[in-house]
Amino acid sequence: MIHAYTGDAVRAAESPVLRAGQGEALMRRAAWKLAIGVVRELRSHGPVAGSTVAALVGTGNNGGDALWALSFLRRRGVNAVAVPTGDRMHEVGLDALRRAGGRVADRIPDDAVLLIDGVLGTGARGGWEPPPVPAGITVVACDLPSGVDANTGEVAGGVILADLTVTFGALKTGLVVGAGAHAAGRVELVDIGIEPYLGEPDVSSLERDDALAVFAPPAWDDHKYRRGVLGVCAGSEQYPGAAVLVCSSALASGLGMVQYAGPQRAANLVLTAHPEVVAGSGVEGKAQAWVAGPGLGSDEDAQSRLAEVVETCVDGALPLVLDASALGLVTLDQLSRLRNAGCEVVLTPHQGELVKLVDRLVPDIADGFADLAKADPVAAARRAAEALAVVVLLKGSTTVSAAPGGRTLVQNEGGAELATAGTGDCLAGLVASALARSSQGGSVATPEKAAAAAWLHGTAGSKAASDGPFGASALANAVRHVLTAR
Repeated sequence: MIHAYTGDAVRAAESPVLRAGQGEALMRRAAWKLAIGVVRELRSHGPVAGSTVAALVGTGNNGGDALWALSFLRRRGVNAVAVPTGDRMHEVGLDALRRAGGRVADRIPDDAVLLIDGVLGTGARGGWEPPPVPAGITVVACDLPSGVDANTGEVAGGVILADLTVTFGALKTGLVVGAGAHAAGRVELVDIGIEPYLGEPDVSSLERDDALAVFAPPAWDDHKYRRGVLGVCAGSEQYPGAAVLVCSSALASGLGMVQYAGPQRAANLVLTAHPEVVAGSGVEGKAQAWVAGPGLGSDEDAQSRLAEVVETCVDGALPLVLDASALGLVTLDQLSRLRNAGCEVVLTPHQGELVKLVDRLVPDIADGFADLAKADPVAAARRAAEALAVVVLLKGSTTVSAAPGGRTLVQNEGGAELATAGTGDCLAGLVASALARSSQGGSVATPEKAAAAAWLHGTAGSKAASDGPFGASALANAVRHVLTAR
């Protein structure tokens, strides 16, 4: 598992080192690691000695890191050029560069093959407009790309997209969320000696082995009920395909059984695609978890079907995933009864659905919530999870799994290839599958189960996209491929 910390937490962790008079040593340590990263990038394109490396240098410590890195690179035979972006530069770092034989210029040299972004650091807030950067030049960001909010990943103004970000001491939240994650490129974390002072992480991300453990293959003595039985309340006369997509992804994840409850048209499509599904119009059966909402609609029949599933989950203390239409139908009373019965509940909205849900169910926090959801999806998911006392899996370029109390995971697998109709239905099936599979006594917490499903969904999306553009119906086979390529 990967852990990330806010920029504020990282600066606080640096404070004991700075108070001990080790500030310059800390900077040189970071700069040396930055220089090593730059050398690796240079080697991938050609010789190190004789190449020209420029750095955009800000007025603070981030600029000092860049200057020290240039001084180290100069000693490797690099033509090192500092390009100031303000009216001053870090004095000690500038002196080190000049003593090493580097120089200062008012623009990026035409022959520069690599640019170090050393303008803004973890304390920067608000918008920034970067100077023009030559096309095709390799960019290495110092700690984080300038213009990225280290706490939230928001980019309020401009940003220089990095090929590589060398980040110091701890991974910053802003490098794993939203626009910041996109701007960072590849991220390399280097140790500078502040780890003992970091405390608890702000967010975490599941890695491959973490996610696959949730979707582990069956044990030698498993039977279909031990492997998990999922109830699906999805699809309608108008949107029958949603039921097929939910069932397809759930079956692909390795469940023992899928039970479908819905109208005949949708049931016929499900059975045509998957005759192994047990289909009927009601919710009776042996389901160990339920998913409700994809393609359900919003009429009285949809409300009645959702209410029946809620009652079934309350009676059996069963996990429940609420997605799509169910997010507009579920009531506070239903959520309260589910919680009181000990049910695991996961809501899976995208940004617009979350804003509408909050406005409808918790108007006390609705003021300004839309802006918060856009600027800081982690904070928005946490606030909604706390207010509703359920796990919120907020879908987007970064998928956020937040639990009441603040426990939060973020996943960045997959990309824009998943922005196509029906992929959310597939994700709902995978989240519910994770809950059903672990309903027999698994020790994985609910937000981790939801994050594991997001990892599988995103990784499958990347796999499907490797063969060209695809529709959501292609995801099930991609899920199988990911799970079998262990």
